[in-house]
Amino acid sequence: VIVTFPLTIFMCVKIVKEYERAVIFRLGRITDRKAKGPGLFLILPCTDNFVKVDLRTVSFDIPPQEILTKDSVTVSVDGVVYFRVYCPISAVANVTNAHSSTRLLAQTTLRNVLGTKNLAELLSDREGISLSMQEALDEATHPWGIKVERVEIKDVKLPHQLQRAMAAEAEASREARAKIIAAEGEMNASRALKEASLVMADSPSALQLRYLQTLNTIAAEKNSTIVFPLPIDIIQQFMHWKA
Repeated sequence: VIVTFPLTIFMCVKIVKEYERAVIFRLGRITDRKAKGPGLFLILPCTDNFVKVDLRTVSFDIPPQEILTKDSVTVSVDGVVYFRVYCPISAVANVTNAHSSTRLLAQTTLRNVLGTKNLAELLSDREGISLSMQEALDEATHPWGIKVERVEIKDVKLPHQLQRAMAAEAEASREARAKIIAAEGEMNASRALKEASLVMADSPSALQLRYLQTLNTIAAEKNSTIVFPLPIDIIQQFMHWKA
């Protein structure tokens, strides 16, 4: 370095960006327990080499996985994982490829976690499942210098036959609720009619007023034929006079 100075200065000075760190190996050993950067740092040619590590958050999609749930239902589930490197030295020294290893571990963790859930939990408790996966991944990748920030379940695909069965079940449930509501309405209407009949029985003039109201309603609709109900007592009196 001294003999070829200043030409070797360009080989000794290296630069890493704000979101990067450099792990330096000198004769095969890590020179410092702390990564270099950001900015300028010096290395010795021929004896030193370094590995750049990106500290930014990385996201990747978990490919759709065919999973057998706890209640023996086959579903296809995919997701997304967000992680970052928090310890560059561990990410370089403890694992061959931290990113690839995290991707493979995420697929296995998805299968293991969802295999302990039934279909109802899978459809209704996605947030809890995502949290369980995040905790399991974070614990497993901690020795690699990886911090799993977030895990999300993207889509749950059910077999077509199961979709039709669930749709038929939901439709039957809606029809049952509709029949119950209609029956309750009929019961309330019958109670109201009973109360109205008791009121009319106490006041005979109320029945005549109801007749007039009915005629008024029919006449407003411009009908050509009007059927007017008559009490049976009046008809019986006419028949008696005729006889």
